[in-house]
Amino acid sequence: MVKPTIGLEIHVQLATATKMFCSCANDPHDTTPNTNVCPVCMGHPGTLPVPNQKAIDLVLKTGIALGCSVNTHSKFDRKNYFYPDLPKGYQITQYDQPLCFEGRMTVLLADQSNRNQEEGGAGTTVRIRRIHIEEDTGRLQHEGQHSLVDYNRAGVPLMELVTEPDFHSGEEASAFAQELQLTLRYLEVSNADMEKGEMRVEANVSVSATDTLGQKVELKNLNSFKSVRDSIDFEIERQTALVEKGQVVVHETRGWHVEKRETFIQRTKETEADYRYFPEPDMPPLEFDGAYIKAITDSLGELPAQRRARFLDDYALPTKHIDTLVSNKELAEYFEGVVSELPETEQGLNADEVKQGTQLAANYVLTHVLKMVQGDILSTLHEKISQENFAEFIAYIVKGVVSSTGAQTLLAKMYETGGDPTELLKSLDLTQVSGEGELQAIVSGVISEQPKAAGDYRSGKTEVLKFLVGKVMAASKGKANPQVAEKLLKEALK
Repeated sequence: MVKPTIGLEIHVQLATATKMFCSCANDPHDTTPNTNVCPVCMGHPGTLPVPNQKAIDLVLKTGIALGCSVNTHSKFDRKNYFYPDLPKGYQITQYDQPLCFEGRMTVLLADQSNRNQEEGGAGTTVRIRRIHIEEDTGRLQHEGQHSLVDYNRAGVPLMELVTEPDFHSGEEASAFAQELQLTLRYLEVSNADMEKGEMRVEANVSVSATDTLGQKVELKNLNSFKSVRDSIDFEIERQTALVEKGQVVVHETRGWHVEKRETFIQRTKETEADYRYFPEPDMPPLEFDGAYIKAITDSLGELPAQRRARFLDDYALPTKHIDTLVSNKELAEYFEGVVSELPETEQGLNADEVKQGTQLAANYVLTHVLKMVQGDILSTLHEKISQENFAEFIAYIVKGVVSSTGAQTLLAKMYETGGDPTELLKSLDLTQVSGEGELQAIVSGVISEQPKAAGDYRSGKTEVLKFLVGKVMAASKGKANPQVAEKLLKEALK
């Protein structure tokens, strides 16, 4: 039986104000070509690079968050090759002494729904071989027989993370890339937007019928999680077919054709010797003491896996709700802000009602709020509906002051106007009618207007009760308490 083995190399543009070795703006998406350039990043003679401390700190932060060891003595190296997008004729990178090494990250696959408190889920653990820092290259734009070069991206700080070959399917690799992206966003290391090239995934894929690894093929330019999954799965099938026919898998670099859904050859793979690595002579080694590393460790904050575990422990939410909330840091923090306000609402919720309100808050955030903010920036949600107002809104539902139908109307108006729920409740006349005396007349009227349904219920067809409750709700313009309405209908139809 042929067994696939996959390792990933992931490049991430770091969220710094300036480039890696000069003071040019870190804005590779600037639409005007070759504006964020200077003699340093263009490799002019006599210029000297100065390392960006912020970029180094971001790589250390990532490595520590992923359980890596830190090289207290590290250095830069030159990777030598000629290509038009590399103005110096070499790339400043790290070779044998990366900033971080030997880490790990646990990822959850779609079918791994069981959770435990400590790790936030029973998942697959992936070993991380190394994380190092380097500079990005320029960007080539091909027009007919000519190629244009934009050096705005040249010198942008780039982090490269290399995993051990611990994956065996495209799904596993894609899940790892998604969890890494989320972790980088939580750490504020990078937005890691794959469509913008801020996170670029390369996969090394091999298959073998023995315990010895087969010849690997590198897949490049995978710019979406779907491409990561599909390209790896296709390459596994392609290589498996070759091995089963007794043919040789060539060591090469291949791309992914999205429309044709197949990999294609780009070039025969070079070896490390082709790059003639040697230590960067223009910069001294990097030294880190324990206090420096501790300061970065203390700045990490809560990571996605830790937040999942805490949400499960503190709020007992369904795992699907937890995954969706945690998948966006701003959304998770907004939800927690709402929950923290529940005990302080004017409705005076007790402990059990706060628990009920927590579940309701999660439901409304995920089902209604997310729909309303589509197309808007999530950070503006605080301006539309403050956490205090959202908590008060939830408290009204818990206390039965507003019906579920009325609540949707109220929430939409809160988002539209930014108004206070108490004032809007009055102005929109949405207060739920729960008094039996007030509802009795409406119930009697509905029974009189629906003699057939009333007769059906009395003859044992109890399913028509929902129909009658709906009529009461309609007659009360959605303000009737459905539980009270159902109770009165049952009593009247005995």
